[in-house]
Amino acid sequence: MTDDILGGPAPALLVVDDLHVGYDTSHVLEGVSLTIAEGESLALLGRNGMGKTTLVRALTGLAPPTVSSGTILFDGASLRGLPPHRIAAAGIGLVPQGRHVFGSLTVRENLRIIPARQPRDGDEPWTIDRVFDFFPRLAERERSFARTLSGGEQQMLAIGRALMTNPRLLVMDEPSEGLAPAVLRVIRDRLQELRAVGLSVLVAEQNVDLALTLSDRVAILGEHGTVVWTGPSRLLVADPGPIHTHLGL
Repeated sequence: MTDDILGGPAPALLVVDDLHVGYDTSHVLEGVSLTIAEGESLALLGRNGMGKTTLVRALTGLAPPTVSSGTILFDGASLRGLPPHRIAAAGIGLVPQGRHVFGSLTVRENLRIIPARQPRDGDEPWTIDRVFDFFPRLAERERSFARTLSGGEQQMLAIGRALMTNPRLLVMDEPSEGLAPAVLRVIRDRLQELRAVGLSVLVAEQNVDLALTLSDRVAILGEHGTVVWTGPSRLLVADPGPIHTHLGL
């Protein structure tokens, strides 16, 4: 969903320009530029160590790494240097790699402690009941401690927790990691529903098939910390040459 109601291109929601990011003396991203339009889903691909998680952390204000130069604009406002809670309040919801749910809290408590931002006019707010409707398995486990959940259930909870912030952009880092195929199908179907209602999504993912299924466009990170290919997902489905070239698959 990348066109507005008048048929033209949707406005850019996220603009990253010439972003340089690293850890101490190690430079990982050296001039990354990309955009995500309102209502668009972008998949971020790259081999291990190419900087996908580094970019996710930079966009969501997590340290390390350190942003040394470049621009991060969200809805026209700069996010560079803001702490994670300010970025979340601006409208970016994060599903981190490894889920990082609060194991000593119940499912309901994990959802309840998240500060919710006010959704835009006309958007249905995310509530605990809505998350339970979205992931019925969480409703069945609502009084269970998060540490007792399966990996798939924890991933559902991590997604539900991010949705409780009423994000305009959902950022997911390796959402398929460690999931059984049956659970992955459930999560894939739910994420496709989010796309259908116009939520903007950035997904950093190793599973190429999942990434192509969930995205309108793809950006591939290369060895020198830059975007080496970008374009519509359908082009990679029709011709996977760039996947073979840049991902070695």
